[in-house]
Amino acid sequence: MSTYAYRQAAGIRQALLDRRELALIDVREEADFATAHPLFAVNLPLSKLELEVRRRIPRFTTPLTVYDNGEGLAEIAIERLRSWGYQDVALLAEGLAGWRRSGGELFQDVNSASKAFGELVESVRHTPSLSAQEVQALIDSRQEVVIVDARRFDEYQTMSIPGSISVPGGELALRVESLTPSPQTPVIVNCAGRTRSIIGTQSLINAGVPNPVHALRNGTIGWTLAGLTLAHQQQRQYDPSARASGARAAEVAHFAERAGVAVIDEATLQRWQQQSDRTTFLFDVRSPEEYAAGHYPGSLSAPGGQLVQETDHFASVRGARIVLLDDDGIRAAITGSWLAQMGWETARLSALSTSQLSERGVPAAEVPPGRRRRR
Repeated sequence: MSTYAYRQAAGIRQALLDRRELALIDVREEADFATAHPLFAVNLPLSKLELEVRRRIPRFTTPLTVYDNGEGLAEIAIERLRSWGYQDVALLAEGLAGWRRSGGELFQDVNSASKAFGELVESVRHTPSLSAQEVQALIDSRQEVVIVDARRFDEYQTMSIPGSISVPGGELALRVESLTPSPQTPVIVNCAGRTRSIIGTQSLINAGVPNPVHALRNGTIGWTLAGLTLAHQQQRQYDPSARASGARAAEVAHFAERAGVAVIDEATLQRWQQQSDRTTFLFDVRSPEEYAAGHYPGSLSAPGGQLVQETDHFASVRGARIVLLDDDGIRAAITGSWLAQMGWETARLSALSTSQLSERGVPAAEVPPGRRRRR
């Protein structure tokens, strides 16, 4: 009969405050996770554990604490994690109910930490926004206005603001200058709700873009609630050859430095990756298409806007180190500036040549060594 170690909720909260590495894993399905979970828990459903755990928790000695809400899934997950070589695995004492009874707060929805951070940014920086009616009035006035959709392209295709252009959040600072006829042209940033439009708008402001920039308040949801019509299957995208000015690149680099983003070379990266007691994530923040065409060996694709929006999904080890790379110096810097402000130790890899982006395609999911074949 198996025996399990247990961790108390209070100990996990202290470890988070101490910035020690850990992963607090909810192994329920996403719909159940979204009803209630601790702020820094990550959702790694039992049904996807084998396919995702090596990418999201690469170091076998990371302290893992697993929980459910009494369904018995956590014990099954513990057995599998142990069989795959994870060495420091425990159950959360009394599961989700134990967290609640200990005084721990529970959150609804997914990507809660990133969304809470977006609200904090808007509150502290007073990120400007316009209502759906105000944006529609701008469009109706025939004034030149550029509306950029900061979501993934597939989300944009599903539903979007009429006349908008798909520019995922991590691309905004690099591409928006090529889309605006003049520095006076208003720029509206939208997503489906709030977070990506807030972060996208503030990214452009932080990058020193001279145009008046506003978030579309409450995104496509707000647009619909205002009784306005959405477009479907739009195909407008930015020109992938477009680049920002040297002045914009310098502004972004300076802002990233102020936020605490280090610039490192390959030797430092390799030294970090060899550390047995730290996790280092290496993310390529360019578009998935650019990544597939050629990427740095060992890097994972994590487009910048999505990495900020879904940090818990990409970097599931709280307290880990994150290294970002691109081929332009802007996307990694602007993404890193947000991650650093979210409390992550963040660095970006210094300028890479095309020859260093030598791997092609998208790596297959890495399944754990020693996995047991199940019938």
